[in-house]
Amino acid sequence: MCLPGGPQQSTYLGDLGGLSAHRRLIRLDLRGTGRSAVPRDLASCRCDRLVEDVEALRLHLGLDRMDLLAHSAGANLAVRYLSRHPERVDRLVLITPSVRAVGLAITGRLRRETVLPRRDEPWFPAAFAALEAIGAGAATFDNFRAIAPFSYGRWDEVAQAHKAAEDEQVNRDVVAAFGAEGAFDPEAARAALARFEPPVLLLAGEVDPGAPPPTMAEFAALFPSAHLVVQPEAGHFPWLDDADRFVATTVAFLHGAATHAP
Repeated sequence: MCLPGGPQQSTYLGDLGGLSAHRRLIRLDLRGTGRSAVPRDLASCRCDRLVEDVEALRLHLGLDRMDLLAHSAGANLAVRYLSRHPERVDRLVLITPSVRAVGLAITGRLRRETVLPRRDEPWFPAAFAALEAIGAGAATFDNFRAIAPFSYGRWDEVAQAHKAAEDEQVNRDVVAAFGAEGAFDPEAARAALARFEPPVLLLAGEVDPGAPPPTMAEFAALFPSAHLVVQPEAGHFPWLDDADRFVATTVAFLHGAATHAP
């Protein structure tokens, strides 16, 4: 089962770089996104309140247990799900996960250090200036749009088309409701993760300022048996940056082999 980030329509995940050739992927459009209707009460889109939607889908599909894959903000929902239904998850894959649910902090300095290897790319000066402005409190739409290249290992036509499609899939009111006050309980989440014994793969992008590798190492350390893989030259969407590497790493983990960055 695949939980998208955003929250937004799950189509941006595609087939996760060809992962669907190896495993059946069930992509969930979270409440208020994609083909799931926007509820009258947006408060029902809060992250913790979506847990039972995931559980209802598991029951509907007749799955006793499942492998759970979550990307970006979807990791917050995965963490909340584990807090209530840990016995239903065989293996957990977190791809460039958000850290809000577990209360980790990402400093502006770390974000800057993560992106500096890309300083020679032509778009870098404008994107870096926008990143600095956001860190200083100017979190404007234009600044967030300017830092988009940092989310991709290559800011090419494929990445730009992916970003444009993503922008059309986001309902800002649903996003706000997802992370509203009360959505997260980091202390309880950390306690739940410390008790979660099944295998966990945490996959980070080497140049992703949204989920920098050092913070991902802190996240992995919250589990008893998590394995961190940093995909070289990848951003926030590693299946787009190097599909073969991403699929090989993920399939090896899901099939029980030793995970590595091939």
